[in-house]
Amino acid sequence: MAHPFIRKLEQLTRLSADDQRLLERVMSEHVRRIGPREDILCEGDAPGEIHLILSGWACRSKHLEDGRSAILAFLLPGDLCDPNSFLLHTMDHSVGALTAVTVARIPRPLFEDLMLHHARIAEALWGQVLIDAAIQREWTLNLSQRTAYERLCHLLCELFLRLRSVGLTQGSSCELPITQAKLAEATGLTLVHLNRMLQELRAANLVVLKSKTLTIPDLEALMSAALFNPAYLHPDRAGIGWDVTELALSRSMDDRSTSPRP
Repeated sequence: MAHPFIRKLEQLTRLSADDQRLLERVMSEHVRRIGPREDILCEGDAPGEIHLILSGWACRSKHLEDGRSAILAFLLPGDLCDPNSFLLHTMDHSVGALTAVTVARIPRPLFEDLMLHHARIAEALWGQVLIDAAIQREWTLNLSQRTAYERLCHLLCELFLRLRSVGLTQGSSCELPITQAKLAEATGLTLVHLNRMLQELRAANLVVLKSKTLTIPDLEALMSAALFNPAYLHPDRAGIGWDVTELALSRSMDDRSTSPRP
């Protein structure tokens, strides 16, 4: 089975055998292993290479001077941490490992060569940059408009579908190796409020969390509870599928007439 990075790019354009071999070589050189809670990049660093998550989970984050912080994105296997950072003089955010992580460090000249001389790879990389921006916009909408319950449902739907699109789910289950505190940071909730929302989800049989594994018994029901429209993930190209999407969206329209959750 192809690595998640190649699978992601192939969902955006068809890569030749030479393209795939080149990417496999890029992923096998300059490999670095990073422990949980260690920094991959720090705000203020001068980026000189691009980092690709080969295994493990990481996140983008911003920190205030008084110690408060917010998670801006979860980075999963196959994700590029900083594809545009070489255009800037300094990093404006940090990237840290949430679990043990293996990254491929892609030197700037090699990344520029991929973009300039390998048209299909460049097309897929730019497509992924645009999808990352769409995900960021959806997170902004999450924090500004969705209820706490909807935020958590939405985040769990997104993570599951992103993992499923690159072959990292097993039926209705996937790895969820992050703490409730990190979920709270990503959804803008206190830990107490986050825990209460998880209890509601469990009581409704929408999720099962056990041994760092997330199981979603009824994905359509969870999508409906989240008012989840996966269009921002471009499932028509990423192979997520529109069959469950259409049903979830119709249910979401019905839910708008009900009273909002806390």
